[in-house]
Amino acid sequence: MNVELLEMERIDELHRNQYKIIQNPQGFCFGMDAVLLSGFANVYRGEQVLDLGTGTGIIPILLEAKTEGEHFTGLEIQEYSADMARRSVLLNNLQRKVEIVCGDIKEASKRFGRAVFDVVTTNPPYMNEMHGLQNPNTAKAIARHEVLCTLEDVVREAAAVLKPGGRFYMVHRPRRLVEIIGMLSHYQLEVKRMKPVYPSAEKEANMVLLEAVRGGHPLMRMEAPIIIYTEPGVYSKEIYEIYGY
Repeated sequence: MNVELLEMERIDELHRNQYKIIQNPQGFCFGMDAVLLSGFANVYRGEQVLDLGTGTGIIPILLEAKTEGEHFTGLEIQEYSADMARRSVLLNNLQRKVEIVCGDIKEASKRFGRAVFDVVTTNPPYMNEMHGLQNPNTAKAIARHEVLCTLEDVVREAAAVLKPGGRFYMVHRPRRLVEIIGMLSHYQLEVKRMKPVYPSAEKEANMVLLEAVRGGHPLMRMEAPIIIYTEPGVYSKEIYEIYGY
C-alpha cells in the first residue's frame, strides 16, 4: 500500500515478512534495544498486547511478524511519532492486527481499562534527572529521558492493564536494575526472567531484558547473555537471528 512520506522521512526495511517502517532521522529512530525486546518477549496465539511508548511502532510491528498474537496496540504520546506509526501500519497492511493510539502512558488504565491485556511491552526512557543532560531535540528528549513519564508511571500502568498472570517485558539499563526490581515488586510484578546484553564479551553489560508476571511467585531465571559483537564490526550469530537476516 502506498502511503505519504513527509519531509525528511524515509522507509527502512525490517527484514521480517518484508515489512517496512517509516522513520525520520531528524527525530528518534528505533534502536537495537527495541529489536532485542521483540526477540525476548513471548506472545502466544490469541493474546492481546499493549506496547507503552511505542514511538514509530517498531515493537508492535515486529511482534506481529514474529508471534501468533491476536492483536497489538501501541500507545504513543507524541502525535507525529504516532502518525508515522499509523502510516507504517498501513504500509504493511496490518491495520486489522495493529492499532496505534495517541495518548499518555500515565492514563493507560483509564483509556484501555484494567486487567485487559495478556502482555505489555515497553522500551521506556532510560534516564531520569540524575542521568545526563536532556537532548535539546524534543522528540529525542522524550524518548530518552523521563520528561513526560517516570519509571513508576510505566510500571504502575503496566500492572493495572495486565490480566492476573499477564506478562510484562521491558528493556532498560543495568545501572537502574535495583530500582527496577523494587518498583516491579511494589506493583506485584515479579521478575521471572532476566537476560543481560553485552556489547562484547570483554565489556560490561549495557542493557538488560526483563520478564515479570503479574501476581507471580518470586522465583527468577537468569538467562544466558546476548553478546552483540564477536569482534569489532562483526555481529554475533544471535544478533543476526534476532534481526532476521
